[in-house]
Amino acid sequence: MTVTQQEIENRLWDAADELRVAMPEAQYASVVFPLMFWKYLSDTWEHHHQEFLAEYGGDDLSAEEAREIEYRDHQSFEIPSIHPGTVQERRASWSSILATITQPGLGQRVRASLQAIETANPDKFSRLFGSMTWTSEEVLPGEVLAAVMQAMDRTPKMHEGNMSHDVLGGAYEYLLKRFSDGSGTRAGQFFTPREVVELIVEVLDPKGHESVYDPTCGSGGMLIASANLLKVHGGRGYTLKLHGQEAVPDTAGVARMNLFMHNLTQFKVEVGDTLKDPRFKKPDGSIAQFDVILANPPYSLKWKPWTNDPRAIGGVAPQSSADWAFVQHMIASMGPEKGRAGVVLPHGVLFRGGQEAAIRQRILDDNLLEAVIGLPANLFYNTSIPTAILVFRARGTKAPGRQDGVLFIDASKRFAKAKNRNVLTDADIADVVTAYNAKFDAAGNPEDPDRDGSLASRFVPTAEIVANGYDLNIGRYVKQAAAESEELGTLIDAYNIARAERQKTEARMFAVLANAGIEGFDE
Repeated sequence: MTVTQQEIENRLWDAADELRVAMPEAQYASVVFPLMFWKYLSDTWEHHHQEFLAEYGGDDLSAEEAREIEYRDHQSFEIPSIHPGTVQERRASWSSILATITQPGLGQRVRASLQAIETANPDKFSRLFGSMTWTSEEVLPGEVLAAVMQAMDRTPKMHEGNMSHDVLGGAYEYLLKRFSDGSGTRAGQFFTPREVVELIVEVLDPKGHESVYDPTCGSGGMLIASANLLKVHGGRGYTLKLHGQEAVPDTAGVARMNLFMHNLTQFKVEVGDTLKDPRFKKPDGSIAQFDVILANPPYSLKWKPWTNDPRAIGGVAPQSSADWAFVQHMIASMGPEKGRAGVVLPHGVLFRGGQEAAIRQRILDDNLLEAVIGLPANLFYNTSIPTAILVFRARGTKAPGRQDGVLFIDASKRFAKAKNRNVLTDADIADVVTAYNAKFDAAGNPEDPDRDGSLASRFVPTAEIVANGYDLNIGRYVKQAAAESEELGTLIDAYNIARAERQKTEARMFAVLANAGIEGFDE
């Protein structure tokens, strides 16, 4: 029986909806995704077990021989027994626990099963299911957990003989989006809108067998999109070596499950604060380097600045905002031959002064910044401010037409209105990618300015940016940039910077006048 995308999505949402009596929608993911993945593992294991029985069921094999053959030829992971050798022994599978659903202690049995699977498969599923606090009766009453499991059990068998990984992964993405649409600001912790992810991946254009790294990976969407794009372009997405780090353990578990659901197995997702404790390192202790680095880090995060860290090129980002610290980490993570990075950040990073200005100056002097792409406001679930994608290239790897300058693209007016936010359409994404890949004349203007769907863009020489005090505000270079779409905080920052500069200039002027004996000017 072939399962349609619509069918599995509807039934999975019915299961999630059973939680409405026990918890807010923002917490659904911590319950639904572990249960969904557990069912997927159990259905897949049972499917392969039946294949083994069909092939060897009539043979006179000892239990040890049968196990060796089954796990050699049919199974890629183990669903072990729990409480072996006791009257309570049962396999840690969905169907085994579902058979006891009316008995007290359901949450405890579910927890024991998930922990047993993690323990039996340390290389694949270590810490996969997160903290599992929801298995406590105090957090999720047993009757509600039973209702969720019964509703989810009405979903057709989740294995490759019954549904493709495209359907299964699509269902997972559908639930992520549903949870995000209904959970307000918390959603931004683990879900970046699909179209923003797609745009960054299209710009960075991962190639087969390359390494891809997301230092703030959330639910793993950018890593999966990298593989999907390579597949769309005729490559083999599964050849990418995927790496991610995520500060929240439960969210890291969501990412691991998401990658497995998309049939991507060459990945490693670590838990920890990327700025304080980067988990991917070379044998000598330095930061590991990758071909493609992409991220949507938390904006203007308060942090404990580094005291002595080699990543801090140009200085250390202020305590009030880690935006440039994330950029510095990503630059340190770029491989020297073809490393490139794309990051989404608020407009303030383009012109804020102080320590951030010093970092910005160093990065521009080192010719590492390739492009600034202005995005519309209200694209994200957790903020309405306009953002920009900054694209970086490893030193000396920019294309010949992109040396000694920065490409500016204004896409601030390109969006469609959706229910809770603005969205980039497929046409918008295509136009940005076209503008990014365009060739520019000696004046920095596109050689084909009349191309269909063109966006305002300009390649700006580094000398002009230096003359503007290393200010990267898009409106300085692409005059069509929409002032009305700028973030209020961004405008206030710009005003304060301009006001401070005016005050310095006035102070110097008054001092010169006073020294010349000219009176009548009041400071």
